[in-house]
Amino acid sequence: MPKKVLKEFRVEYLQVLDEKGSCDETLMPKLSNDEIKKLYEMLVLIRVFDQKAFNMQRQGRLGTYIQFKGQEACQVGSAFALNDDDFIFPMYRNSGLLIARKHPMVQVLQYWNGDERGLKSPPNVNNFPISIPVGTQEIHAVGAAWAAKLRNTRQVAATYFGDGATSKGDFHEAMNFAGVFQIPVVFVCENNQYAISVPRKKQTHSETIAQKAIAYGFEGIQVDGMDIFAVYKAMKDAVEKARSGNGPTLIECFTYRLCDHSTSDDASKYRPKEEADEWAKKDSIERLEKYMRKKALLDDAYKENVLIKSKDIVEKAVTEFEKLPLPDPKDIFKYVFAEMTPQQKEEMEEMFGN
Repeated sequence: MPKKVLKEFRVEYLQVLDEKGSCDETLMPKLSNDEIKKLYEMLVLIRVFDQKAFNMQRQGRLGTYIQFKGQEACQVGSAFALNDDDFIFPMYRNSGLLIARKHPMVQVLQYWNGDERGLKSPPNVNNFPISIPVGTQEIHAVGAAWAAKLRNTRQVAATYFGDGATSKGDFHEAMNFAGVFQIPVVFVCENNQYAISVPRKKQTHSETIAQKAIAYGFEGIQVDGMDIFAVYKAMKDAVEKARSGNGPTLIECFTYRLCDHSTSDDASKYRPKEEADEWAKKDSIERLEKYMRKKALLDDAYKENVLIKSKDIVEKAVTEFEKLPLPDPKDIFKYVFAEMTPQQKEEMEEMFGN
């Protein structure tokens, strides 16, 4: 039998702002100067937080911590395109996303110190808890978005995951259901090139992750994940499409983690230094600074002031965090269900007494 040649599928690659700070004005999303400054200030703030949290872990002042350095634009750019009452379903590398989504910095630190109460969402925003299991949050996001569709609330759900999660069954189940029922959900893949130590080319033969959406009947787009304007534009378009009833989108943010997988990892064991150095040249903060200088939106004084202010905000949050009382060990029994079962009460009494 003759071999059947399948049509090659390709997806759009979006870049608005290049590494030199040059912008394609035909693609530039509508952002005021003040909004651009807010994006920049948030990028700096979460990077300062990320480094501080890492330092605290090394000093024994925080539990295991997962950095997001290099992926700030993915998280800030997408967060700014969402409404507060939209839902986010984050992965473990999304501390920056939570902060950009108005989650108190103190609570983020609280969570990374082993206190689950840190993930309780503020009343004014719909932030679901961080997912540690890889990919399970994608199904939850589709469920929330489906509920929003049935209730006609015009809310959108966004779920965040890494390239490794696209090799999990949860990802494909969520994508398939979202495509079939035209669910108002945005799938945001922060493709940082490695699933812990496994390079992308060893876990999928797809030319891009974005094209995986084609099989499920909806749009996939690949964007420069270190270009905050491209991320914002892609996310804003996807959110508006979902809110209008036109279904889901898969956004692949093509990026790189400029850090280890976690504080228990050493990326130099599996990533060549030359590769990391090349990616560092694409840094989202530096390229935005170059653009802002050209537009007279940034000078040395403003840059220094933003950094000082960010450090002050982070240090105040750390001081407040370190004054928090430790969680009550009995909480492991008290909050599993709305009401404790007789067996739980018995076990708690055996362990802690009356």
